[in-house]
Amino acid sequence: MQDIIMEILNQFGYLGIASLIALENIFPPIPSEIILTFGGFLTTYTDLTFVGVLIAATVGAVIGAVILYSVGRLLTPERLEALLDYKVFRMLGFKHGDINKTVIWFEKHGKSAVFFGRFVPVIRSLISIPAGIAKINFVMFLIFTTVGSLIWNFVLIALGVFMGSAWEQVSTYVGIYSQVILISLIVMAVIGGAIFYYQRHQKQNREN
Repeated sequence: MQDIIMEILNQFGYLGIASLIALENIFPPIPSEIILTFGGFLTTYTDLTFVGVLIAATVGAVIGAVILYSVGRLLTPERLEALLDYKVFRMLGFKHGDINKTVIWFEKHGKSAVFFGRFVPVIRSLISIPAGIAKINFVMFLIFTTVGSLIWNFVLIALGVFMGSAWEQVSTYVGIYSQVILISLIVMAVIGGAIFYYQRHQKQNREN
């Protein structure tokens, strides 16, 4: 995939950067660290500029985020609540009202989640969906998404410029960081799910 990304950036410049970052926001497995650090390296020997790469990457990130936000707007709490009628969700301990509780939490803390989520692999993409479900003010969503993405992009592009031809080292370290964060999130999700299920099961036993 790295060779394909490099070829696209070499061929299409800013347009390639914006397109790949937009796609990366929708399809997280595409490594943004390679796109951004190599984009930074390109500014050291091509006509591409740091500011131009930064703007292209941020525009791409916002486009991808808006697409997922729009998907979230279609997934209304009522539609998600309807899924809880299925036996598999009831077996997992979910019940009506859980979705609304989650939406209420996101309405209160969603802006911070959107901003800080931009620095966490996978989450930086998927956070746009619950933001849409909770119907966070679109203008505020754009602001927090743009600022968070701008910071993330700035750091990685700057590292690509600084490291020059050794940009792949940065990409490797960021890739390791991404894997550690992702594994940690999976572990926390499993633990959280187990605790949630245990507490719900204990409550049901007491009620019976």
